[in-house]
Amino acid sequence: MEYIPAKTIVTRNKSSGWFGNDYNMNIYKGCCHGCIYCDSRSDCYGVEDFDRVRAKENALEIIRNDLRRKVKKGVIGTGAMSDPYNPFEKELCLTRHALELIDAYEFGISIDTKSTLLARDIEILQSIREHSPVLVKVTVTTADDALAAKIEPGAPSSSDRFALLGRLSKESIMAGILLMPLLPFLEDSEDNIMNIIHSAADCGVKFIYPAFGVTLRMNQRIYFYEKLKQLFPKENLAEQYRKRYGSSYECRAPESQRLYDVFRNECERLKILYNMKDIIHAYKQNYSDGQLSLFDY
Repeated sequence: MEYIPAKTIVTRNKSSGWFGNDYNMNIYKGCCHGCIYCDSRSDCYGVEDFDRVRAKENALEIIRNDLRRKVKKGVIGTGAMSDPYNPFEKELCLTRHALELIDAYEFGISIDTKSTLLARDIEILQSIREHSPVLVKVTVTTADDALAAKIEPGAPSSSDRFALLGRLSKESIMAGILLMPLLPFLEDSEDNIMNIIHSAADCGVKFIYPAFGVTLRMNQRIYFYEKLKQLFPKENLAEQYRKRYGSSYECRAPESQRLYDVFRNECERLKILYNMKDIIHAYKQNYSDGQLSLFDY
């Protein structure tokens, strides 16, 4: 493991719009899930050699000092730039010990991950929940394990991720799905969306937050198109993207509105939350507004 210098790790969010996160925390840099669509490959983030995981030097000491200096309590979000439960975390336990510090200083936590390793730390999440909000978001873009193995080769199978969600639900931890991206021409079918919703309902999932398409920046787009050529040579998907989207940043699924209507109606029927405001309210509702700010939509 290579260690890189850092001055601070827990940083203030300008807005708490993304799932009510008041702070960001990234202990690792880079990711080895190998997801072909990952936005974090984009030049604007300045992460060279993105597929190589590095850890921040003296991370736990820095996090402890960051938390001690915070005047206002709040929810700390982690996993937006790199998965906090990469394979190296099993031995290093940096995320685990960071959660212990978050618990000790009575902050909340909001985690984005594709990794089933999170199950190791359920007891810490339960302890945090005693005083502060806890939210777990597990990314699932397809219910098809074979397709997931192609586009997310280093991540656990979708089936394993659903199993994780089921365990979190049984432990009464607020957990749900990030259904994003939904890759046009690959995942944007009604069958895929319904399969994800029904699998989620079977696991007791409380919410699904979707994006019906994918975002592509310049160098990320180049990488994505090359992977499409390698993985789906007969479908000519890269050319389909070029013809439909050109250099557009937002690549919405061709039938995004119809698919969203199908998604919304089924979620409402099954009482699964899908609106950001409702999700934030649900996991923060039992905690003091004086301590934690709720984003005003």
